[in-house]
Amino acid sequence: MQSLSFTPGRAFLSSDSSAVPWTVVFEDEGVAAYFYACDRSQTTQEESILDAMLIYNVEALAASDAQLERPGSERIATVEWSRDGLKAVLYLDGTAQAMFDFGARCGYCRMDFPNFLSERGDPWRKDSHAWSDAALQQFEAALYA
Repeated sequence: MQSLSFTPGRAFLSSDSSAVPWTVVFEDEGVAAYFYACDRSQTTQEESILDAMLIYNVEALAASDAQLERPGSERIATVEWSRDGLKAVLYLDGTAQAMFDFGARCGYCRMDFPNFLSERGDPWRKDSHAWSDAALQQFEAALYA
């Protein structure tokens, strides 16, 4: 498990799987935060990105914090890998926000965005990133089995 304490608007957390060549990256560059599935065997950064999912919009997150009267904006991002190294979950403040399944070549996130038309020859499912409580429960149950 890898964690990062950060203030929304600037964050970077990269975590390599024990199953080469998979990597996930959580990145907030000021406007929005994304979670990326990457293949580190590729030669360029652009080629290495298999999929990306929106985690939050920084402005909307700040508005939500203000409305809920949350003190401070410090957050904790954590990445947890499955024992086989084929699944990774991103937690923000202890709540699962997104999951990549490298074996099934798909991702799930609470925002279900972005979604793209399937491209011929692309083995990764990108037409839906709909959240799956069942997939998360299976992931977490396997951690403690």
